[in-house]
This record gives sequence, C-alpha cells and structure tokens, in this order.
Amino acid sequence: MSRGALSREEIRQRVDALGPWFHNLDLNGVPTAPSHFLGDYPNVKWRRFSGIIPDRLEGKTVLDIGCNAGFYAMEMKRRGAERVLGLDTDDEYLAQARFAAEVNGLRIEFRKMSAYDVGQLREKFDLVIFMGVLYHLRHPLLALDLIHEHVAGDLLLFQSMQRGASRVDSLDKNYDFWTTDQFDSPGYPKLHFIENKYADDPTNWWVPNRACAEAMLRSAGFAIAAHPEEEVYLCKRVTRPQAEGPVYPSRETGR
Repeated sequence: MSRGALSREEIRQRVDALGPWFHNLDLNGVPTAPSHFLGDYPNVKWRRFSGIIPDRLEGKTVLDIGCNAGFYAMEMKRRGAERVLGLDTDDEYLAQARFAAEVNGLRIEFRKMSAYDVGQLREKFDLVIFMGVLYHLRHPLLALDLIHEHVAGDLLLFQSMQRGASRVDSLDKNYDFWTTDQFDSPGYPKLHFIENKYADDPTNWWVPNRACAEAMLRSAGFAIAAHPEEEVYLCKRVTRPQAEGPVYPSRETGR
C-alpha cells in the first residue's frame, strides 16, 4: 500500500512515531505539531511573505538548506518547481520530510548535508532557501560565502532570528582608529554570541540585529531585493564586494 493510501489513523500513528515535530504540517487532516509555541508554524510566517515568490516555478530548481520537515521544500514543489532538493543534518527531520512529501504525493529529494558542504553538490540553483539556519551555525558568514560561491544561481530566500534594535544606521565607508562611538549605537551591525543556551537550545550560537543581518548578506554578495517580513529577505546574487572569499573548502581549480 502506498503512503498516499494510508488512512488518517495510520498517518497519525506514523506522525507520533516520527515526533516531536518542529514544523506543523497538515498531512491529510493530521497536524504534526498542533501545540507549537509559535502557533501554526511555519505556515503562519509563510503567509506574511509568500507573495514575493512567483506563483509558478516551472523549469526552476530549488535548494532548501536546513529543510527541517520540508515545509518550504513542499511549498516550492506545489508551485511547480522542476527540481527541489532539501538538505538537513538531522536524521529525524529528514525522516519527517520524506514521510510528509510522500503523503502529499510530492517528488522531492532529501539529503543529509550541512551548509558547509554545499560545494559537494557542484550545481547552481535558481532559488536557494536559507531560513532559520544562520543562528544555529558556529561559522555563519562562512556558510553565506559558500552558498554564494557554490550553489546560489540567482535568488536567495533568507531568514534569521533577530534580537536587538531594528534600527539600521547609515554608516561611513571607513572610520579612523580613534573613532569608536559607532560601536555603541543600537543601529550598528551586531552579532550577539551565545556561549551556552538560548531558548533551551544549545545550537543557538549567534543572533544578529537587523543591521547585522543585512550587512552580512551584502558582504557575502547578496543584494536585498525585498524585505516583506521583519526577519525575511529575498536577495539577488551579485558580485561580492570584497575579493576575499571562503577559506574552506578552497575554490575549485578545475582539477
């Protein structure tokens, strides 16, 4: 019997066995995380910015880095994307994503891979989704650099948790050694380091303020095209403003 033919009770049993879920998905009437502390998440967030993604993605390729249970990967496939690849480092999340895609009858590939290893794909994608990942990484700017160099062909859909001021200061291109007041300004780019835990999660390492999130995107070679929701950006891949790129892995040399 195919997964699509499973009864609601059979789906419920499988959902319970694969839990706990962070994505609240509707699997033929069975919610996967109905008591989520953020509500109907991530659908409640998706509704606030879904209009910036084209309704039809025929012929397009999509890479979802840190796909979790596959909510955004499945939404892209529902919009007709030719190929969708979801990556995560958590076996439990990948098992959830594969099951959810099968129940929904969506052909999506899922692989166990980190953001640091995307160079192994040797493929550029029309749209890269990088949502809810940056602050879980010990080396966040490296990840953005690697995405720019190896897999981003055109667009980047980005989201990060943000804390601190939402103000963004207008900054000079350079400051002399004795000028330090800008560092105390709430609108100066700040990346807050978490040594232990935040929200009971030991993988929450860094949290940017808004100015920092935007500055990191620009520094990695992503021009902000839209900012439809306070944490979400749609970016266009452009030439990096600095020549220095990621140090690991090294640039391909054709060997």
